[in-house]
Amino acid sequence: MALIAPSILTADFLHLGDELRRARGADLWHLDVMDGHFVPNLSFGPAVCAAVARASDVPAECHLMVERPEDLLAEYARAGARRLIVHAESTRHLHRLLSAVRALGCEAGVALNPATPLAAVEEVAGDIDLLLVMTVDPGFGGQKLLRGQLDKVRRARELMPKVQIEVDGGIGPENARDVVAAGADILVIGSAVFAPGEDPGARLAHIRDAMHETRETP
Repeated sequence: MALIAPSILTADFLHLGDELRRARGADLWHLDVMDGHFVPNLSFGPAVCAAVARASDVPAECHLMVERPEDLLAEYARAGARRLIVHAESTRHLHRLLSAVRALGCEAGVALNPATPLAAVEEVAGDIDLLLVMTVDPGFGGQKLLRGQLDKVRRARELMPKVQIEVDGGIGPENARDVVAAGADILVIGSAVFAPGEDPGARLAHIRDAMHETRETP
């Protein structure tokens, strides 16, 4: 059964602890770390990761959309991240970076932007716990899923059968089933879970139902 990792990026940060408690049924928290250079936006730092770790027993993973991620790995590991996800596009020495993540006691993940081919990670497939396939261009929430990227998910599933496949970008109840059918183990979902005036727990339950609904053949 596929897991759901709500992205806290669109949560109400003034009441973050309450937001996490209300998101009943989350399997892990996805923290989008942005530096304003690798992607256009700024988000948050290790202090937020530490606050999430204190407020919830659900494990957290940090998606480092940053330049020079090697400078930040130790800080996020100390802040309580279970998994650190780095972008293949952010480094010339991906194997060295993944080794540094493992040395900190964290699971190692690699993210690929939509324009980056699977060949970028093929040679380190045995060194990663998770591959994150971006189905939007990173840096902004609320974007529409690029459906052509689902073929990359299918090919990744064939290429790396023992690696967890995570998919991030534009996922909601209308397409969650298709993403799972393509081979995703984990769905990162942000604005479809955390929305002003909505109950994130109810929205999570609705998405989970949609992931596994049976469709009639016309």
